[in-house]
Amino acid sequence: MAIIEVSGLRKAYGGKPAVDGVDFTVEEGEIFGILGPNGAGKTTTVECVEGLRVPDAGTVRVAGLDPVADHRQVTQLLGAQLQESELQAKLTVREALELYSAFYPKPADWRPLAARLGLEAKLSTRFAKLSGGQKQRLFIALALIGGPRVVVLDELTTGLDPRARRDTWSLIEEIRDSGVTVLLVTHFMEEAQRLCDRIAVIDRGKVAALDTPAGLIARSTATTVISFTPSRPLGDEDLAGLPGAMSVATQGDRIVINGTDDTVNAVITLLARHRVTAHQLRVTEATLDDAFLDLTENGTGAAPSGTTTPATTERV
Repeated sequence: MAIIEVSGLRKAYGGKPAVDGVDFTVEEGEIFGILGPNGAGKTTTVECVEGLRVPDAGTVRVAGLDPVADHRQVTQLLGAQLQESELQAKLTVREALELYSAFYPKPADWRPLAARLGLEAKLSTRFAKLSGGQKQRLFIALALIGGPRVVVLDELTTGLDPRARRDTWSLIEEIRDSGVTVLLVTHFMEEAQRLCDRIAVIDRGKVAALDTPAGLIARSTATTVISFTPSRPLGDEDLAGLPGAMSVATQGDRIVINGTDDTVNAVITLLARHRVTAHQLRVTEATLDDAFLDLTENGTGAAPSGTTTPATTERV
């Protein structure tokens, strides 16, 4: 069942389209990701979902409600962490939680929420004294304190170190597992690939693709690369005709094959048949990075600012 429905969404600034006919639905209980280069229209899209922007055309519904016309009702069922969030420097964590609780007629109890997010020991700490990761945990708590059915997280982990980022990923998964639908805007390919059930790739104000992470990766033109050093030489005739193989090359004693998953299986079978051991075997698969670059205008250039490039997933 769709809890968010966006159809024909358009929004322009100064006559220049920022969002130009965006369509997607978000199913209740999923983590739905929005990816795109800088300036692609991601934040404008989610701000229309939140009711912070008025669309020029199209419709947006959250649980059947119009975020603009029914703004008061929508704020009771949708929590949001904005792309740029700040609190007063001297406000303590406890004061922030108590203040935001006062905005809702039936708020969640902030005490177990603070405990769940690891903020119990920081309740008396002023906002300015919190680390980046602790601030993000507080913003998650503030987004959840109204007991929302939907939470929007806009570039939540930007600026966090790798450990804090992975801790935050676990928190997002816990939020989804508690029954809350998550709309996640991110620049991090690894984050989207791990967390999202489905992803909309937005480029130049339009949805370039919408699929599961695996489905988007399957569209990539990137190949699977198999490389290894055989315990004894293999002849050209042994490597000829491998299914899905696009190229076979040697680099010294090392063999490098570009192909598909079928090629991987064929190579393993070949090695077993000839009783050859593959030393330093590496299988490098296409990633969401590859699919992103294929699908967006940045496909001929560098990845957008803020994008991680772990660009290989290896099986050994």
